[in-house]
Amino acid sequence: MLYESRSDMVTNPSENTIASERPILGDPPADAGLPQCSEFTMLALPDSRRTPAAMGHRLSKIVTRTGDAGTTGLGDGSRVAKDSPRIEAIGAVDELNSNLGLLLAEDLPHAVVACLTDVQHDLFDLGGELSIPGYDAVSDAHVERLESAVERFNADLRPLKEFILPAGTRAASLAHVARTVCRRAERALVRLAQTDAVNEPARKYLNRLSDLMFVLARVLNRSAEREDVLWRKERRDAG
Repeated sequence: MLYESRSDMVTNPSENTIASERPILGDPPADAGLPQCSEFTMLALPDSRRTPAAMGHRLSKIVTRTGDAGTTGLGDGSRVAKDSPRIEAIGAVDELNSNLGLLLAEDLPHAVVACLTDVQHDLFDLGGELSIPGYDAVSDAHVERLESAVERFNADLRPLKEFILPAGTRAASLAHVARTVCRRAERALVRLAQTDAVNEPARKYLNRLSDLMFVLARVLNRSAEREDVLWRKERRDAG
């Protein structure tokens, strides 16, 4: 389950670029036919074992039964309960990434696609960070990149004078769903930090990402020539 870089994860390595690599912490357990963290699947093999045959074997063996007792493995070889705060956080990040994948299946502006594709890679890295206690993958630079994206996309939007509802086009609504899942993932990291050390940029990243998803929902409505759906205070007062 341990990995050197993004290219060692279960994904398409040809689509990833790597700024830097870090040493492997150690070999996976001898009985690990597959990465054991089922909520966020990663692949790791030392260079000496990273052969096409070995990679194919690990990727093809899906059912391992190692989690039947209600525990799952972390990247450091330890096992924890599947409902532990760490696994809840990993699962929330995975769910968030899956919601972004659903949003990306829509017909979106190119700039939004490029931005969210980068975010999906970041979230995969964050899941890896959470699966290895003490390992940091998300940095202040990631947070600053999101802040810049928020400013860039928000620059052409009309200032809001009213609250808006999570509605509009299908794409905008999916962005709002991702926003709410992102908030839950942030809360999961805050909860995890009550018992374990949590990398502060990781928590900040999720906070800024929820801001970005709010802005992108508005961008997607505007790109489809739809107005924001405003919350009508007078409707409540009239009742």
